[in-house]
Amino acid sequence: MLLPMDQIARYVRLMQDIPELGLRSGEVGVVCSEWFAPATAYEVEFQPAGLNCGTRALLLADQIQQLEQVN
Repeated sequence: MLLPMDQIARYVRLMQDIPELGLRSGEVGVVCSEWFAPATAYEVEFQPAGLNCGTRALLLADQIQQLEQVN
């Protein structure tokens, strides 16, 4: 799913585990930037439980799902 270009500061849900970063499927993060070469990707910052600093990951559109709002 390609996200619209105005996704900076939007919330997304991670659709797969990324064990090397300690991220689990279902975690919610905020899009920080978009990258366009060689493919469209999104830099997303997550706040994993138990850490007092964010973890950023560069993800493809099929690895995240756009959220309308965060509960």
